[in-house]
Amino acid sequence: MSTYYQIFGGKINVVTSDPSNPIEGQVWYNTTSEVLKYRVVTTSAWASGGNLGTARDALAGAGTQTSALAFGGKTPTISGVNNTEEYNGSSWTGGGNLGTARYQLAGCGTQTVALAFGGYDGPANTGATEEYNGTSWTSGGSLGTARRDAAGAGTQTSALGFGGAAPSTPEITGATEEYDGTSWTAGGSLATARRGLGGAGTQTAGLAFGGSGPSSATEEYDGTSWTSGGTMGTARNETAGAGTQTSALGFGGYDGTANTGATEAYNGTSWSNETSLSTARQNLAGAGTQTSALAFGGVTTAPIANTEEFTGGGVGVTRTVTGS
Repeated sequence: MSTYYQIFGGKINVVTSDPSNPIEGQVWYNTTSEVLKYRVVTTSAWASGGNLGTARDALAGAGTQTSALAFGGKTPTISGVNNTEEYNGSSWTGGGNLGTARYQLAGCGTQTVALAFGGYDGPANTGATEEYNGTSWTSGGSLGTARRDAAGAGTQTSALGFGGAAPSTPEITGATEEYDGTSWTAGGSLATARRGLGGAGTQTAGLAFGGSGPSSATEEYDGTSWTSGGTMGTARNETAGAGTQTSALGFGGYDGTANTGATEAYNGTSWSNETSLSTARQNLAGAGTQTSALAFGGVTTAPIANTEEFTGGGVGVTRTVTGS
């Protein structure tokens, strides 16, 4: 039988503590823990998370994969819900209700310092803005342009709202607004007006992608104006996103023919394909980062409660060899 040395041309290191920066394929025996270990680089994957308490689509999200917030949306029987739910990395629990029930709203921020704005409240588009403190929502300054199906980025006190459908002609808008924690002011408009787009980043380094068409266009915001970025591989509408301007993730949506689970990563220049969502859907919400994202809610043939957690590829992980 061949030995490890004969196969790999090297011996297994015997150490008292794990290497601080092991490389892919490295194997060692830790005499302190009496365990054989090795280093691998992971591939990207979506895994099932805990279901939302209320199945819904056209909702908004904020936060991280292990500390997320879901709010608003519509259910199979009710348009414009005010439900808020908080995710701890395993399950969702109820939070404080929005003051204005609505769907197709936008959001940003964290689980305990979030912002909700815009949407459709039943009679009409709304510009209502609300701020969440981890327990309850309070009213903030209204958007200058009431709209639904827009995208959001940034934080509660430094937010960006862009695109959507407004009560104007033409209905689809590229209008961008910036929030300072009190009021909204006009920013530079998107080059391509659209609704149902994805958003990521900050107020001064925002990212807009996908949207009505369906579109594959990407634009980057510098705090003043939008410029073109790399084109998505899959054009889509009613999509979701997470991350930053130079490290974003776009997932889900409608590709013009059917719901899609297509997932793509953006590096500030171009998009590359990642592992697709297990459940293809549109009108979903997202949170987190490019390598640790969360997708929740949306619609297949009806609103769903499904939650999926994304782990990005290229991450080094130390594994333990176990015996039987």
